[in-house]
Amino acid sequence: MAPRKVLAGARVVLPTGIVDDGRVIVEGTRIADTAPAGPATHAETAAAEAADARFMDAETVDVTGHWLVPGFVDMHNHGGGGASFTSGTVDDVLKGVRTHRLHGTTTLVASTVTGDMDFLVQRAGLLSELAEQGDIAGVHFEGPFISPCRKGAHSEELLRDPDPAEVRKLIDAARGQAKMVTLATELPGGIDSVRLLAEHGVIAAIGHTDATYEQTVQAVRAGATVATHLFNAMPPLGHRAPGPIAALLEDERITVELIDDGTHLHPAALQLAFHHAGAARVAFITDAMDAAGFGDGRYMLGPLEVEVAAGVARLVEGGSIAGSTLTLDRAFQRAVTVDGLPVQDVVAAVSANPARLLGVDDRVGSLEPGKDADLVLLDAEFALKGVMRRGEWVVDPQLG
Repeated sequence: MAPRKVLAGARVVLPTGIVDDGRVIVEGTRIADTAPAGPATHAETAAAEAADARFMDAETVDVTGHWLVPGFVDMHNHGGGGASFTSGTVDDVLKGVRTHRLHGTTTLVASTVTGDMDFLVQRAGLLSELAEQGDIAGVHFEGPFISPCRKGAHSEELLRDPDPAEVRKLIDAARGQAKMVTLATELPGGIDSVRLLAEHGVIAAIGHTDATYEQTVQAVRAGATVATHLFNAMPPLGHRAPGPIAALLEDERITVELIDDGTHLHPAALQLAFHHAGAARVAFITDAMDAAGFGDGRYMLGPLEVEVAAGVARLVEGGSIAGSTLTLDRAFQRAVTVDGLPVQDVVAAVSANPARLLGVDDRVGSLEPGKDADLVLLDAEFALKGVMRRGEWVVDPQLG
């Protein structure tokens, strides 16, 4: 039997609430139990643990004064550590995954950017192998089925209308590992493509779109369930032409992605989205590119050159924002300390909600017995101090 690990003394964020001086008990790769607060004195604690089979032969780690939360789940991520999920080798992809694990993201979907269809089919094959091995949680295709009016950091000459046959080609190439496709659903074939994705259990995400309010409502009715980085790469909210933003915020079937890096969104826009949609309908994402966890410099995002300066990524030609250098530990800390959001709501946005959308909430996304022992330890100021994935320390708090 694998030795137990007992993480004791932290403020533990459970689905049922926050437990002060709580414990999480790990056995092998799984959470064995979540225990309530222990007795008041060390002598009483020792006596109680000696009489409790859960603590026999256990390694106890004292994490008093810290927060213990579920491992983060990033459903929209293009790379990190100097490596690209769109164009890198298998080793490059694993390097990017490792970089984000060091920042608390224990479950990650690899996102591509617009490219030639044959190239995207090849990437789908490579990434699906890594998903089958458990290194990533699936594949997200962002492009090429997006609007040239709202292309952002995507190559315009490679864009195309969302032909359902081509959408199906990408799904098939991913061998059951396609998790999400971002579409401009107002384009010819958009609604039929949404229906196709819904039928195959793949998330249809509305993004990089120039849709009207009415066109967006039609796409939601057809089965779209996610707004790709809400506010970004779509028409602004207008009082006579509310556009996609109003339609996406008002419909309870839609979960909205938000990039909380201080660059993509004004704090008031984030507050508007978070409080209008509610904590159960927000997923914080990174939309990270190669420079995340790596540094400033010149990078390639697909076929386009990107300059990263002071942590902000922009296209060399045109200056459009080109993804982010965000990691989810920074998003978590900012959401609590700058935006003033409740800790439980932030946990939902970085863990539980994306896990549910991806269909992996039976294994990850919350601290519950039987789930993977994916944990993040934060100090009192919400800075990352430890990361555990499937029962093994990725960032060991005792070595920090």
